[in-house]
Amino acid sequence: MSIDPVVLQAIVDGARATLLLVGSLVLGSIAARVARAFSTRRFSPAQAEVASRLTYYAFVVLGIASALRELGFDLSILMGAAGLLTVAVGFASQTSASNLISGLFLLFERPFVIGNTVRVGQTTGEVVSIDLLSVRLRTFDNLLVRVPNETLLKSEIVNLSHFPIRRLDVPLAIPHAEDVEKLKSFLLSVVAAYVQKLEERKPVVHFVGFLPNGVQLQLSVWAAREDFLAVKNAFPLALHRELAAAGVALDLPLRLPEPPASP
Repeated sequence: MSIDPVVLQAIVDGARATLLLVGSLVLGSIAARVARAFSTRRFSPAQAEVASRLTYYAFVVLGIASALRELGFDLSILMGAAGLLTVAVGFASQTSASNLISGLFLLFERPFVIGNTVRVGQTTGEVVSIDLLSVRLRTFDNLLVRVPNETLLKSEIVNLSHFPIRRLDVPLAIPHAEDVEKLKSFLLSVVAAYVQKLEERKPVVHFVGFLPNGVQLQLSVWAAREDFLAVKNAFPLALHRELAAAGVALDLPLRLPEPPASP
C-alpha cells in the first residue's frame, strides 16, 4: 500500500517540526543553566534567575518559529497578526508591563536580595523570591505577601538587614530627683551585663528633653543583626528589672511638653 506523497511530506514536516521544538526546549534548558551559572559569578541570585529565564524563553520562541516555518506557515503573516495582538494585549496588560519594567529596575538597582528583611509601607517581612512581576515577602507571623514591582519602585523601601549591626533605642522618663550622671553610668553597666559588646559602636545615653516632672533620656544600644530581635525583646525587660531593683521610678509620661502656641 503506497502512501500519498502529500501525506508523506506532511508527516516528514511534522516530524521535523517536532524535533525542532523538542530540540529547542532541550537546548533552552541547557543554555538556561549555563546562563545561571555564569551570571551567579557576577550578579545577584535574582539577576541570575532572570537571565536564565530570558535565555530559556528565547530558545522556546526560536523553536516555535522554526517549527511553524517547517510546517509551511508564513511567518510574515504571523508576525503581522502578532503585532496586532501585541497592541491589543498591551492595552489590556499595561499593569503587567509596568511591573515587568519596574522589576528590571529593581534587579539592577538591588535595594535588597533574597533573605533580607524589608519594610514596605505597613508590611515587614523576609524576601523569599524576586520575580519578574512581583516580590514575595514572608511576614513574621508566617504570611506570604505578594508586592507588585511597580508598588515597590514607587514606595520607600527600608532594608532592615542590609548592614551587619542595628541600633535599639530605649526611651526613659527620669524624675528630677534622680542624679542623671550617676544614672547614665548605671544604664551603661546594665548594657555591658546583658548585651554583647561591639567594638565599632558603643552604647550611649542621650538627653532628649524636659518633661513636666522629670527629664527624658534615650538609651541607644547596638547589636549584631542576627542578635537584634533577641536583644529587642529581652533587653528592655532586663533593664526594667534592674532599674526597679535600684529603686529608680519610671512611671512618668514619655510625652514631651508641647511648644507654646505662636502669637
